[in-house]
Order: sequence, then structure tokens, then C-alpha cells
Amino acid sequence: MPRRSLILQLAAAFGLGAVTALGLALGGVLPADAKPPADALARLKARFVKPDTIPFPSNNAYSAEKRALGEKLFHETRLSGTGAMSCATCHQQALGFADGKVRSPGHDGARLQRHTPTLWNLAWGVDYFWDGRARSLEEQVIAPIESRDEMAMPIGTALATIEKDDAYVKAFAAAFPEEPRVSRENLQKALATYVRTFASPPTRFDRWIAGDANALTADEAAGFQVFAGKAKCANCHSGFAFTDEAFHDIGLPGRDRGRGAVLRLAAADHAFKTPGLREVARSAPYMHDGSLASLEDVVNHYESGIVKRKSLSRDLQRGLKLTPVERGQLIAFLKSLSNEDAPNLPASIQPAPSAVEVVAARTHTVTQDDKQFQPGRISIRKGERAWIVNNDTRTHNVRIFDPKLNFDSGAQEPGETVQIAFPVTGSFLVFCGIHPKMELRVEVEP
Repeated sequence: MPRRSLILQLAAAFGLGAVTALGLALGGVLPADAKPPADALARLKARFVKPDTIPFPSNNAYSAEKRALGEKLFHETRLSGTGAMSCATCHQQALGFADGKVRSPGHDGARLQRHTPTLWNLAWGVDYFWDGRARSLEEQVIAPIESRDEMAMPIGTALATIEKDDAYVKAFAAAFPEEPRVSRENLQKALATYVRTFASPPTRFDRWIAGDANALTADEAAGFQVFAGKAKCANCHSGFAFTDEAFHDIGLPGRDRGRGAVLRLAAADHAFKTPGLREVARSAPYMHDGSLASLEDVVNHYESGIVKRKSLSRDLQRGLKLTPVERGQLIAFLKSLSNEDAPNLPASIQPAPSAVEVVAARTHTVTQDDKQFQPGRISIRKGERAWIVNNDTRTHNVRIFDPKLNFDSGAQEPGETVQIAFPVTGSFLVFCGIHPKMELRVEVEP
């Protein structure tokens, strides 16, 4: 695509003024006293840069010993009731940590309700499984082991089995020297640590956004513009992992309520977690039900297969009509998100530094805009209220799950305000059940 055309289309999609865009396209110069505007394409690329470090929670810090134990447990068939399944049975690295099946068979051969999701880049995730029923990765990794439909192994039986293995006893002691036990909690922590190291490998796309203009073909680069512009895929597939970690009804047929059943919220019916797109060429078939066999089928769904209903995501592009050229460019771009060689895990792990704590703002009013709370941390006094104002274009669901305080706003539509009373002191996490990366910390003082 010619540079002038690309700049003008990006300007239209991402907010550069027409005069500025035209000046840049034609090689014009700005007045000496004017501040140069950020280049639209450069700004867009910056949203997808891969981090160099991997985040680990403070209550489960990284160690090489934990990773080694977690890897052994991930491939351990003795964690299944039949002794024939492991986590790796359904999560195969060569297949994008999925298994290539529409729906995998469980321990008894019966097909599971949903398609096996990819495990790439879960260290950056929140609310796991297609419906988000696990709030942490530690909670998620043990659920398939205990599930009667999946691996069907009572965890107490599994622990008793591996505790008889001296190699495991030593491995647990090395991984958890302060509490050297074969325990449920330590098993969860080891498996979660290993899964957090599943950082997707670098691709030609990463080289391209880093400045190598020749890393992508012309069609692939143009496909990125279709992805982020006309097709509006980046409304949900955002960030380096290409997921907003939120739950969306994208109009697939079927009766599965998804997130709606977990939240008991009709506004979230048929909503499923946005899957990341790294290594997407290897993880077919697609969607929570595995119903779309190819990337071509996925694009066709968004153009002509959407089932219209009240719960459809407001981020979903309606009435999308791509030309055959645009369709081919989009698919070419999606394929560029997979490594050309066998996708390997990082040879070394660099844990991310601890996050800098944000100073709490003294305010009672918080706004929601573009899937964010502003500010993200506030301080109020016991007995006071916080007002949450939805200035977004999306439906939100404000929640608190805490031993001292539970709150559920139900569906909070754009323009509506939610009030939360805080009758007790403490530090409370407020989050959106539909867009769970939206987090607000409320410090309640005496």
C-alpha cells in the first residue's frame, strides 16, 4: 500500500487531523514553533510492543525450581483418574498450547462442552477459562485436574500418589524450601509458575513494529491497518497479546451463556473471553466452541455470520464488509503473528519488577472511560460512599468480592452512576465483571 494512502487511512482511524496527515503524506513541514505530532502508525505500533519481562504475583514469586517442578507436573499423567491424561494432553505446544480438536475428549472419552483454549501469555491475564470463573491462575490450573469431565482426579488422591515418589518429594522441597511439603497449595503454585513462563516467541510482526520495515510483506502490513482500522478487531484484540482480557458476545449461535452464567447477569450472556492472537495460525479451530475451522471462517463470521441479539458486545463492528483484497490482507497479517519456526518457550526468565504503588486520590467520584477506572485508586473514610460514573460506551458490571464487603451493581449502562457504601475500614478491590482488567482500589480509613 502506498505510504500516502496508509497515513491518511490511519489518520482517519486514529485521530490525526486531516491537514496534519496530508502534510505528512506529502512530505510537508510544520512551522518551526509547532510541536510535531506523533506519527499515527508509530503510535499504533507502540500499543503492541512485547514486554521484556514476565509478571509474577508477590505471593508466588518466580524461581527456577518452581518452574522445573511445574513442568514435571504439567506432563504428569498420574494427575488423572485414568493415569493416561496430563495437562499437556490437551495443551500441546506445537498447536498453540491447544490440541487441534473442535472439543477435546475428557477422561471417559466424552467430548467436553468447550474448545481447548490456548495458554500463551497467561501471565498477563485475569479471570481465566472461557467464562472467567477462575480469578487467579493458581485457581485455574488445578480445576481441570479435579473436574469430573476432564482429568477426574481428587486432588487428595493425586497428592498421596506423588508423595510416594522420592523425586517429587525432593522437587517440592527444592521449590518450596520454607514449606517443603507435597501440598495442594504448592502444587498450584508450581503449575501456575510454569504456565506463566509461556511467553509467546518473537515474530516478524515484532521485528516490524521495532523498525524493520521489510519484516512484513506489503499485504501483511496493509492487513494490520485493516485489523486496527476498518475491521476494528483491535477494539477487543488489543495490547501485545492481542486481548483485552474482557468478555464479549460476538454473535456465535448456541445456548451457552458463558460469562452471563458466572455473573448471573443477562447483559453478559453468550460473552466469552477474548482469546489472544499470538501463534493463532497454529491453534485452529477457533472460538469457544471450536466451530470455525480456519481464519477465513473467522473473518466470514464477522462479515455475515453474526447472530443478532441484545447482549452483543458494543465493541463488535457491525455491518463489516471487506473487499476480497482487504480480506486476504487481514488474514495474511493474522498469520504473521505466529513464529516461522517451532514456537519455543523463553530460554531464560526475567521476572518483572514490582509495580509502583499509585498514590490514592482523595475523591468520591470515579469515572469509567475506555475500559478504565479514573482514577485507579482512591481514599475515603468509613461510612462514606463512592460514585462510579459510566462515561464509557460499554455496559459495565461493578463488583466487590471481599470477606468484609460484597457488592454487585448488575448491568451499569452508559450514562448511569453506581453508588457504593463503605461501612467498614479496609482496602477493597473494585472491578468490572465484564471487563475485569478494569480495577479500582478503594482505601477506607477510620
